[in-house]
This record gives sequence, structure tokens and C-alpha cells, in this order.
Amino acid sequence: MGLGEEEKENNQPLLISSPYQEEQEEEDRYNQQQESNGGNLIRQTWVESKKMWHIAGPSIFTRLAMFSLTVITQAFAGHLNDHDLAAISIVTTVIIGITFGFLLGMASALETLCGQAYGAKQYHMLGIYMQRSWVLLFLSSILLLPLFVFATPILKLTGQSAAVAELAGVVALWLIPMHLSFAFQFTLVRFLQCQLKTAVVAWVSGLALALHVFVSWLFVYKLRVGIVGTAITLDFSWWVSVLGLFCYVGCGGCPHCWTGFSKQAFVGLWDFFKLSVASGVMLSLENFYYRVLIIISGNMNNAEVALDALSICITIYAWESMIPLGFFAATGVRVANELGAGNAEGAKFATIVSVFTSLVVGLFFWFLIVVFPDKLAMIFSSNTSVITMVNELALLLAFTVLFNCIQPVLSGVAVGSGWQALVAFINIGSYYIVGVPLGVILGCLLNFGIKGIWAGMISGTVVQTLILAIITVRCKWEKEVQTARIHMTSQAATE
Repeated sequence: MGLGEEEKENNQPLLISSPYQEEQEEEDRYNQQQESNGGNLIRQTWVESKKMWHIAGPSIFTRLAMFSLTVITQAFAGHLNDHDLAAISIVTTVIIGITFGFLLGMASALETLCGQAYGAKQYHMLGIYMQRSWVLLFLSSILLLPLFVFATPILKLTGQSAAVAELAGVVALWLIPMHLSFAFQFTLVRFLQCQLKTAVVAWVSGLALALHVFVSWLFVYKLRVGIVGTAITLDFSWWVSVLGLFCYVGCGGCPHCWTGFSKQAFVGLWDFFKLSVASGVMLSLENFYYRVLIIISGNMNNAEVALDALSICITIYAWESMIPLGFFAATGVRVANELGAGNAEGAKFATIVSVFTSLVVGLFFWFLIVVFPDKLAMIFSSNTSVITMVNELALLLAFTVLFNCIQPVLSGVAVGSGWQALVAFINIGSYYIVGVPLGVILGCLLNFGIKGIWAGMISGTVVQTLILAIITVRCKWEKEVQTARIHMTSQAATE
């Protein structure tokens, strides 16, 4: 089909010739179905929910599977001894938490760019965007290496005990390969998600998880390799995921979005860098926020028990966060797709459906944590002191999980629309100007301890969620469509 014929048929000025005829027909059928059911809210919600879950379901499974690699490693380490659990927990929740959040945020720029390009049917741009992201994320991961090399003195400065800091420093060095894998794994996942190729991502992640369980059992229980061997199993499993995804892409799984390596990957890096860094700051501030509790716990009485209990709580929180982060990814892709296709109402409706669905999921996990906190703690430790402290913190954990189910979806709208820089400033104000100072006042000045600090930090999450909700409600979706159209047109002109 020629360019003029396709534009005439679809009446879309952005559309270019596409070999994805089958996918175009599927999208056309979906749009016609939406229009024909314009007066039927229930039917529209059902159609949009299917579209959302097509992305969110595999994305949630993928995130749970990949995060479970760390959870499984912590569980194995915890049943060796409490000292090993404390060391690997602080590395994975603080050091890895910082780099994971920042690089994941940088990769989320692909959800804006690839999502809008896919909606505008500029399929060839997806591979170029991914290569640009590889360059920037890998360079960024190299710049973050001092966090691993100097982990021991950094942790000592934050008040951790010398014994935990020394062992954590050793673990951090052995987890550098895992850290370097993020630059490629995160970008490959988003590249495939934006094409709605979510099933292959889920399959590869499931394979990596199954291998990790076996390798962890073999190395830790049978070969008795200790904490270093436990860390190596994480490196191995993350790189299995990277190689599996790249083999699929490079061996013809995306023939029209991946056409090989291109010099265009080094063109326009500055604009790409600005959006990626804004995305990185946005998500890393969110990801690191509650990990401040881990650092503070090192200065408490009975610090090792407090550290273990808080590590378990933060691990449960982060584990559950993989679900709203799946909606974060789905919302970002859906909003970007609709904006790229020029459908303002579709972008707005996708936002509403995603927020409602994620909230229902949050209420379910709130109930689960309130009713069964001791059972969740026993996954990670058999120490009765640790389990007791987890029970005491359960209510705070439950409300943290509940609020966390709304905020990532609103951040997904920001990613789909390209508002990452704005949200980064909102996060700084809400988390570190409101939440942390209020936590210090409640916890230290008013002597409520770790519970007061945590309650203050929850208030920062509430402020951030309210601000994002107001911005989303007041969004001019037609203006966002025009912005996406201008961006796509300028990108097409440079090729």
C-alpha cells in the first residue's frame, strides 16, 4: 500500500507505510468497536480493560518473576543466618534499589517515545529508540559503579554496623554484573511491550525464575557456596533474561521494528538524554523513598533485628509494587499509543480504567497484609523477634501498599504523555520536603520511633498522589495529542 493511499484510507496525517497489516486491521476493528459502543459505558470499560490487561497481565508477571529472583535469594540467605540476610538485604534494597530505580526510570522514556511511535505507526523508530536507550543506560550504569565499589564506607557513614557494612561491601562487588544487566533488560522489555509483544517477555522471565530457583538450591543448599555464591546466582539469572529477550529480537521476532544496528542510534542523543534523565529521577525518587527507613534502622537500638524486620517489610512492599508497576507500564503504553494515534478520549478513558483496577488490587493486598503479617514474615526469617516487629509494622505497611496502587498509575499517565520532568519536581517536593521532614519530626522529635518516621513518609505519598490526581484531572488531552503529533512529525522529517 502506498503512502498516499494509506493516509487517504485512515485519514491520519502521521501514518506511514506499515507492513503490519494484520495489526492495523486489529486496531481498526478495536476503534470501530469502541465507536459503535460509545453510549455503552460498561461495554467500553470491558473493551478497555481487555486492552489494558493484555499489557498489564504479562507485565505484572514479568516484574514479579524478575523481582522474585531477589526475594528468593534473600530467603535462601535468611535461612543461612541473620548476618547474611542483613548484608544481602541492605545491598538489594538500598544499593541495588538506587540503581534499579534510576535505570528503570531512564528506560521508561521508551514507553513515551516507542509508545507514541507505535501509535503513529512509525514502527522503524522503535529499534532506533531502543539503541539510543542502550547507549545512555549503559554509560549511566558505568557512572553508578562507585556505589558498589565503595559500598562499605558509604554504609558505615549511614550508621550501619561495621560487620554488616563489610559483608555488604563484598556482596555489592559480586552484584555488579546484575547491575550492568539492567541497561539491556529494561530497554528490551519496553521495546517489546510497546509492540504488545508481552507474552514473549513473560515466557523469558518465567524461564529465568525457574532456573534461578534450581541454581539457588544447587549452589546454596547442595554446594554450600555461601553468600558470595548466592549473589552470583542473581547475576546469572538476570543475564539469562537479557540473552533470551535479545535472541528473540535479533532472530526475527520483530522484523519491522528491529532492522539491525544503526548509526541513527547516536543522533539526537541530547534530547533523548534529557527525557531519560527526567524519567530516571522521577522513578528513582519514588523507588528509593521508603528505603530511607532501612538506612535509619541502622542507628536504632537492636539494629540488626530492626534492619531485618524493615528489610522484610520493604521487600513485601516492593514485591507487591510489581503489580501497580505493571499498571504503570500498561498505562504508559496505552496513553502513548492513543496519543500517537490522535485519540484524546481513548487516552483519558485508559487512565480511568487503569486507576480503578489498580485500586481494587491495592485493597485486596491491604486486607492480606493486615490479616496475615506473621505468615508473610516467616517466608524470610524464623527469628521470633523479627517476626514480632514485622507484626507491629504491618498496619503501616498495609496503608503504604494501598496508596502505592494509585500513584504508579498516575505516573504512567505522565510517562505516556512525556511529563517526566514535572513529576520529578513533584516527587522531590512531596517526598523529601514534606514526607521525610515530617517523618523526622514524628519519629525523632516526638519520639514515636520508626513508626512515626514511616507515618510521616506515608504523608508524602498522599501529597504526591493528590497533586498527580489534580494534574491528571485537569489535563487537556487534545493539547497532548497535538504535542505528540508535532513530535512524531519532526522525528519523521529527520529520517
